[in-house]
Amino acid sequence: MDGESEERTVLRGLLSDADAVLLDFDGPVTDLFRGVSTAPVATEIKDVVRKIWGRLDPDVEKCDDSHGILRRLRDMYGSPAAPPLDPRALYEAEAVVTRQEYEAVREAEPAPDVVRLVNALSDRGLRLAIVSNNSDGPIREFLKRWGFQSKFDTVVGRDPHELRRMKPDPYSVRSALRILGLPGPRTLLIGDQLTDLQAARGAGTRFLGHTQSAERAREMRDQGADWVVRSHVPVIRAALSLESVTAAK
Repeated sequence: MDGESEERTVLRGLLSDADAVLLDFDGPVTDLFRGVSTAPVATEIKDVVRKIWGRLDPDVEKCDDSHGILRRLRDMYGSPAAPPLDPRALYEAEAVVTRQEYEAVREAEPAPDVVRLVNALSDRGLRLAIVSNNSDGPIREFLKRWGFQSKFDTVVGRDPHELRRMKPDPYSVRSALRILGLPGPRTLLIGDQLTDLQAARGAGTRFLGHTQSAERAREMRDQGADWVVRSHVPVIRAALSLESVTAAK
């Protein structure tokens, strides 16, 4: 079996075995920040938190990613070696990131072929959900602006009250499964990060990697991804082929 035939067979199998598809937001659905660094937002967060806590751990100071810094701040807050810290700093840091996301979705456009993907999956009867480390408000605004919010059963975003629940923690995936009323093995998560894969494994779902990075694709395969694609096109083809098979029966 050649590579293309093998991919088609695997993707058809993954979709046939699924009752729902979960999608990460930033990457598979849209390039939210369009390659622009979030370092300025991380710097703003550091300034906000220093005013409340007075100091930051070295790993927080070194972090230039707006989402990564939220995890590090939560770890710093929960460290048993640290003196008691005001939780207000975590809420204010999360609010800065949420504001950034609202600004970003105003300019964000759907990822290539994602509208076709959503329609192909939905038309086949698969239920759809988004599981993301982004705040759910900006995600819903994006879906509404592009007119396909009705295709999704639910959106599970970042929990502003507990930042440790961001992926790779499986909280968002498990929450979506609970809302959908489905077991993990009957769902497929499409994500572009290793943290998505780790969350999928923690929740017991199948995982389809979506990345144009050869290195990340290799890492995903090494860590147990069911398959990895470079674009949505082969997934769309697999879904449409299943539609035609179903219609023929």
